[in-house]
Amino acid sequence: MHDNFGFKHKSGIFMAVSSLPSDYGIGSFGKEAFEFIDFLKKTGQKVWQVLPLNPTAYGDSPYQSPASLAGNPYFIDLEILFSKGLITKEELDFSRHDTERIDYGWLFENRYKILRAAYSRFTKDGLYVDFLNKNSYWLEDYALFMALKEVNNYCQWSSWAEDQKDYKKAISQKAKYEDKMDFWRFLQFEFFTQWQAVLDYAHQNGVVIVGDMPIYVAYDSVDVWSDTQAFLLDENFNPTLVAGCPPDGFSIDGQLWGNPIYNWEKMEQDGFKWWIKRTSHSLKMYDILRIDHFRGFAGYYCVKFGEPTARNGWWQPCVGKALFKVIREKVPALKVIAEDLGLITPDVVELLKETGYPGMKPLQFAFYDDDSEFLPREYTTDNCVVYTGTHDSDATVTWAENVEGAARERFLKECPIEDGQAPVDALILFAHRSRANLSMVPMIDYMHLDNSARMNCPGFAEGNWAWQAKKGYLSDALISRVYTLTKDGGRL
Repeated sequence: MHDNFGFKHKSGIFMAVSSLPSDYGIGSFGKEAFEFIDFLKKTGQKVWQVLPLNPTAYGDSPYQSPASLAGNPYFIDLEILFSKGLITKEELDFSRHDTERIDYGWLFENRYKILRAAYSRFTKDGLYVDFLNKNSYWLEDYALFMALKEVNNYCQWSSWAEDQKDYKKAISQKAKYEDKMDFWRFLQFEFFTQWQAVLDYAHQNGVVIVGDMPIYVAYDSVDVWSDTQAFLLDENFNPTLVAGCPPDGFSIDGQLWGNPIYNWEKMEQDGFKWWIKRTSHSLKMYDILRIDHFRGFAGYYCVKFGEPTARNGWWQPCVGKALFKVIREKVPALKVIAEDLGLITPDVVELLKETGYPGMKPLQFAFYDDDSEFLPREYTTDNCVVYTGTHDSDATVTWAENVEGAARERFLKECPIEDGQAPVDALILFAHRSRANLSMVPMIDYMHLDNSARMNCPGFAEGNWAWQAKKGYLSDALISRVYTLTKDGGRL
């Protein structure tokens, strides 16, 4: 049973690394990350929750990564590289990019130029060799995949020449790409070295990190290319089925995510080695792992490859019970938050009960039914995590402005707003005063920001994942507000 994470009745803040302020176009593992940990300590927070730290690709979503075990090179802090003598002052200045929102296109065109300059001055040492040895089980495939991506102008791997898209044939000629591979190895060394420093500093200050594991991987990923048998693909390596979710009140066509579906039968036969590797790897990066789309481990929605929408999909039962039994045996130290949202059927409830993992209770969902399971008075256990909202939902400021009718009446009845109090602060207190063992608040809610700072709008491919805080956002007034709400909510 993964009960209480080793702490009782604490709170934390959700803030993507990419959203940290930066002069260089995107948040990183530099001084702003350490300042954020200082802020968490000053305000009495126990937890920092981040989005997935994987590389992003087309669409900029961390949930559509080209590598499930690699880190995002954009998070490598350039000022740290400068302090090591790996880039010059001129190169650092070239990398400055002051923009309202993260410009991923600019980053792709410019950041790798600077990282290549850093690589050209890098001297391999014992720490580097040790890193390569400890991570060869995933790093070699990743480095080769990215080297071949480079050679093929970053086109999808299924369009490569036969001796490159066939993993076994590509491996046999790996020596040909050794120089290119070494650059991608260097990036991962820098990423993990810098992240470890952030992680260590968090632990020194009593802060634990909640990471995020997407349930699926992108088709155009090293995961699929290097292990085609683990996915439902045809003889030409095209997916036969892809993932999504069915039509609902938010989307009449459903959501067609397009990720290939796992070959669960084969995975179960080999003892779920792929998942053991993935979850074990997460222990190096995080203290607690939020598993995205947990309901997909009980039953998943699939659509035939080539369908224009998700309308004609169907539900398929999954082997989640067997999977998590093996994970508990092989990765006993794993602490999990289950993202148990969406269409929750009895099999999902049963799986959650069997694993003992705490589920999520976003309060923005709580006021659309008189006895909603998301209302704190309906919680049957403290083994859950309450959120005001998530990265997929409205900023609470915008949500509170737009909630109407019976839902608004319930909101005002269940969560009374005091004179002069902002509705968002009332909801934060409502979360903190619940019995949930952990209360999580998106940073944008504490900052009283509206949907201009919303992280993701599901079903829309453009304009997501781009919010970034401005320098100076950690004001004394903000520190005071967060601390006071945490104290008044009984979470210190």
